Amino acid sequence: MFINFWYAAEYSDRLHSEPLRVRILSHDLVLFRDADGKARCLSDTCVHRGASLSRGKLKHDCVQCPYHGWRFDGEGRCQAIPSLGPGHKVPPRARVDAYPTEERYGLVFVFLGDLPAAERPPIMPVEEWGNEDWRATLLDYYWQANYQRVIENGLDPAHNEFVHPTHGMSGEDPDYRVNELRMNEEPWGWSFMHTYRGTSTKSFLTRFNEKKRVPPEAGTGHHGPNQMVTKIHINETKWLHQYIYETPIDEFHTRGFLINMRNFVLPKILDRAVSKRNMLVAEQDRVIVERLAPRRTPRRAPTELLMPADKIVALYRSRMREWEDRGWRIDTEALNRVRAQGDVVTVIPSPARRERGGWVFDPAPLLAGEAEAGDAQRPQIA
Repeated sequence: MFINFWYAAEYSDRLHSEPLRVRILSHDLVLFRDADGKARCLSDTCVHRGASLSRGKLKHDCVQCPYHGWRFDGEGRCQAIPSLGPGHKVPPRARVDAYPTEERYGLVFVFLGDLPAAERPPIMPVEEWGNEDWRATLLDYYWQANYQRVIENGLDPAHNEFVHPTHGMSGEDPDYRVNELRMNEEPWGWSFMHTYRGTSTKSFLTRFNEKKRVPPEAGTGHHGPNQMVTKIHINETKWLHQYIYETPIDEFHTRGFLINMRNFVLPKILDRAVSKRNMLVAEQDRVIVERLAPRRTPRRAPTELLMPADKIVALYRSRMREWEDRGWRIDTEALNRVRAQGDVVTVIPSPARRERGGWVFDPAPLLAGEAEAGDAQRPQIA
């Protein structure tokens, strides 16, 4: 799991007048709206006696701790310690980590890391959002799987033939193969498009492609470690673009947010049918991904025998290594050892930690960069 990226935390319309607890990167966070309606995000653990702030309530534009009434504003600064009495001075260490937020596409995004604003990777844009020629549906799901395994499944052009009955011919086409992937390097990831082949008569690609002489095009790409878009071009005019924001709850549990954009079958009455189909396809993936071994994506090569169709998976893993070399990857083994002691709290480091010291809780342990590891540790394709 990586710090210094944006993570979808919750639907915007679920953030009301009470604090809301979410768990991301194995750490608990509290979401709330301030008096101006801005979404705020803090570490959920009070620095006084360890109470969960999300169990408290909003008071005077702050989250009030349910244990002793300490109040923390949207920047994480403690504004009141009732036990000190009227007119008291709040100690400067009485603060919790606060994380930047943005609301887009009906979601609250949280930046979990300590990078200053100018250096932060952007949120993956939904290019068609707000375009009246496109229709959007939103849904979410929970998988008992590592989020990188989930992303790699979405990047994989070869699994469709066998996992999704309406995407191919289940291996019955003797001429089946994955066509050449047209790769494109992007600032925060890789993407590809390719000509889709092997669609069955049951396929929705076939059903909506009136011009059978034009084969469908499909491709996908990742943005950072946890965001992905799949583009399905049934013909020259009928397109589906699916934007997925995978949020790691912890190492082996993932919440995904899917924004499905379509420029055909636009009536609102069809939204339910579109979402039902999206969930059907996702369920076909889930039963495979939840049983992969090892459960986490291998960090070192060679541990899997990759083929040319896995090229983007290999490139995705190489990007993970680059960000690990920057020191952005949480050391989950060390984190688990620390927590096993039972008397230690860690937090995701926030941007304010670059400006001041004196924090009560230690940051989550990170893996040291290993840029010298060399190509022997990079994913290899046979």
